[in-house]
Amino acid sequence: MLTTHQKQLIQQTIPVLKANGEALTNYFYHRMLSQVPELKETFNMGHQRDGKQAKALANAVLAYAENIEDPSVLLPVVNMICQKHVSLNIQAPDYAVVGDHLLHSISEVLSVPMEDELINAWAIAYHQLSDLMIETEKGMYTQLAQEKGGWTGWREFTIVKKVSEATSVSSIYLAPTDKLALPDYLPGQYISVRVQVPSLGYKQPRQYSLSTAPNGQFFRITVKEENLSQEPGYVSSALHQQMQIGDRIEVSAPIGDFIIHDATKDNVLISAGIGITPMMAMLEGLTQTLTSSSPSAINFIHVTQDAAHYALSAEVNRLTEQHSYIKTLIHYSQAPATQRCGRFTLESVPASLLPEDADFYLCGPTGFIQSVYKGLLQRGISSSRIHYEVFTTGGLASA
Repeated sequence: MLTTHQKQLIQQTIPVLKANGEALTNYFYHRMLSQVPELKETFNMGHQRDGKQAKALANAVLAYAENIEDPSVLLPVVNMICQKHVSLNIQAPDYAVVGDHLLHSISEVLSVPMEDELINAWAIAYHQLSDLMIETEKGMYTQLAQEKGGWTGWREFTIVKKVSEATSVSSIYLAPTDKLALPDYLPGQYISVRVQVPSLGYKQPRQYSLSTAPNGQFFRITVKEENLSQEPGYVSSALHQQMQIGDRIEVSAPIGDFIIHDATKDNVLISAGIGITPMMAMLEGLTQTLTSSSPSAINFIHVTQDAAHYALSAEVNRLTEQHSYIKTLIHYSQAPATQRCGRFTLESVPASLLPEDADFYLCGPTGFIQSVYKGLLQRGISSSRIHYEVFTTGGLASA
């Protein structure tokens, strides 16, 4: 356990972390991945390239230092990160490798000897946190292994179908190569896929929401081909350009807690862009739960650039036609002159689609989530009834 003095030492590094946190974590990743290159198949190198992984880790280290007196306030974030780790098959020995390089990075960047009491304090703090995460992940691995059709680690799947859904968006259908059972995952959950990236010469993982409700036969991910700073996304480009029907890829078991909490009440699904993917699974899942006489309603609100960029539109239309309790609002941010919609705000949504007693689910880019979340709070919606998943390169927890 940390002593009061050791906690004070860690707290004294807060100003340094605020000023130089990203420089420290960039140094850490470069140090670790150059000395342990096999970890490049665990860490997403696209997130390394755009700096989001270093920034996410810097924020995590800073948050831990700021809450060193009571780290329990970070448990929701820790749980989310643990889910990401399990999805990437990170194991207990990996923590020792990361810890060693992190401590040496702190020592080298801050010019503090490894024997210094500050490094010792951070070592104890890191081991406390890693022990908590290892134990949490152990429980998650056990649960996944015990589920009917479940597994841990990587399992080989075969691409059985590819469908173009919209501009730069395709659905990839994946069936288990071993033809054994699949788990009944919860709509809204995600998987990791790991593919060989020719331009890198090694495998890369990426996490994608499942875009359909469980069916026992296949998984489906709906992937936008990323092009960031004129550089293609490693995994998305491989899935779009290189991977074909019959090719095999590695897949982790579904996980995540961005799921419907109560199907018996009104639920409002609000998404933007490729953030529609978990919402599609949720929408389909809810229709399998509700009946035409159900008092509950589903309000589906989606924001997209234009009709050409509206992925999965045919499925949304089909479900809306089949189920009268689904109400939809599709907002085009760049519509033709006769249909100008412009920037989306909650003020443009009819009040009937935003019932005060509903649960709200948000998915899309960071700025979109922040704007809608704030707008819902201003309408008196309790934060406990607002659930969200941020869709950007790197996601919420890319460290």
